Amino acid sequence: MASHGGHPVTDSSSSSGPLLQLLANGLNLWIRRQCDEVGDLNLVLNGSALQLLRGHLKGVDLEGRLITFDGLPIQRAELSSGALNINLKPTQPGQLLQLQEPFQIQGAVTMGGQDLNRALVTERWRWLGDWLAEQLMGLTTLGNFEIDNDTLVLTAPVIHDGEVVSKRYSLDATQGTIRIRRIETEGEVLLPMDANIQIEEAHLRGGQLHLKGRAAVTP
Repeated sequence: MASHGGHPVTDSSSSSGPLLQLLANGLNLWIRRQCDEVGDLNLVLNGSALQLLRGHLKGVDLEGRLITFDGLPIQRAELSSGALNINLKPTQPGQLLQLQEPFQIQGAVTMGGQDLNRALVTERWRWLGDWLAEQLMGLTTLGNFEIDNDTLVLTAPVIHDGEVVSKRYSLDATQGTIRIRRIETEGEVLLPMDANIQIEEAHLRGGQLHLKGRAAVTP
């Protein structure tokens, strides 16, 4: 990801200026607090110390790996923010900064099929797996979620006779969300989507779900 003249900051980097380094540390901490888990994280700050003293930053570019956000496993994320209005608090180490207003992010994330399958049996996301089974297969419980190269394969049990049904689907983006289409027969569903999130591209490749879009973030 290009730095656009910003200041790259990683967990192990040296200072690129005390004020910007302080901000990078604060943003790093804030991002980690929003997530369940974070592996690698790299930030690029787009702005200057002078702008920062005025409470503004042009934006932040972020690259991350092995992130779990709201129970969803993300293998890789490449995100860029819009302008940020911030308030630094150097005397409060546990709360170095406050983001004062909502801001926009855009970029791409990649999720693995096996990781998503595990997520869909957790308490947080089981409802979505069962919703897919009901809407696409007419069954009440999702048994397995698999990405077979560029095809989605859903498997669900037929409770009354013990049979297991498996069907294949294609996937793309439309109307700001993800559309899943039946391959063998007609029919499609649009995933329920948070109004603050707009999915612009979605496709399956190599056992992974690849998404591009934008979102409004409220601190």
